[in-house]
Amino acid sequence: MHAPHPVQKAALSSVLAAFFLTLFKIIVGFQTHSLGILAEAAHSGMDLMATLITYWAVSLSAKPADEQHHFGHGKIENIAALIETLLLWITCAWILKEVFDRLTGIAHPQIELSYWAFLVIGISIIIDFFRARNLYKVSKEYNSPALAADALHFQSDLYSSVAVLLGLIGAAFKFPIVDSLAALLVAAWTFMISLKLAKDSIDHLLDKAPDGADNKLLELLQKNAEIKLISSLKVRQSGSQLFVDLTVSLDKNMTFEKAHSLTEDIEKEIKNLFSNAIISIHPEPI
Repeated sequence: MHAPHPVQKAALSSVLAAFFLTLFKIIVGFQTHSLGILAEAAHSGMDLMATLITYWAVSLSAKPADEQHHFGHGKIENIAALIETLLLWITCAWILKEVFDRLTGIAHPQIELSYWAFLVIGISIIIDFFRARNLYKVSKEYNSPALAADALHFQSDLYSSVAVLLGLIGAAFKFPIVDSLAALLVAAWTFMISLKLAKDSIDHLLDKAPDGADNKLLELLQKNAEIKLISSLKVRQSGSQLFVDLTVSLDKNMTFEKAHSLTEDIEKEIKNLFSNAIISIHPEPI
């Protein structure tokens, strides 16, 4: 039995963390009637759904290419990230409705402060900080869009928890409106995060070249004196893999064996720069 991949382990630990935070916030939120904590519970609930989707995505994207999917299953991670964006928007809509109801007097439950309210937010901030940091680290190391999206979820949860903490402090000083304003801040931050997440997901699905990747490749290739001309360079990302399609012109008097050896050297150089690259090189005589 194979050990879980570090990406899968990171995704699974996020599922467990999101489940714990969601359950804890729901219990304390209904106990205290704090809109900020209930908004956080909804946010964490969406995070839980997102982490489940992420775990599914990274598990499926790890499958190798097959007869029907010649380029692998990497884009499942990008689709998962887009689904997570939709979950964030649903969270925003629910929070805005609750804020409107309370600010207009449609709903006006009394906030019952307790040590539990401050405890759940404090624990949430600590867990979110370490989860976001770990997810960012693993997502960069293995170039995983789904884990990067998951890290954004936990990071947004961290900042919104700080906002809710300020709301609870305001309620303690007899300014309950601060609780609603804190929830509004949660929605605003969540929406900002979701816009970036949506843009990145759509860019990857449309095969946009990763920022700076083509320039780094050109700089590397131009150092090779054997390459007379770079006719074509196309780069796209699918999940954690970078696909490089390259056409280079070589001396027409170069032997087939020499040309083949040169293309292998170029592949190794690109692999040193992008370890996750899948490379296709087409040499032309000049």
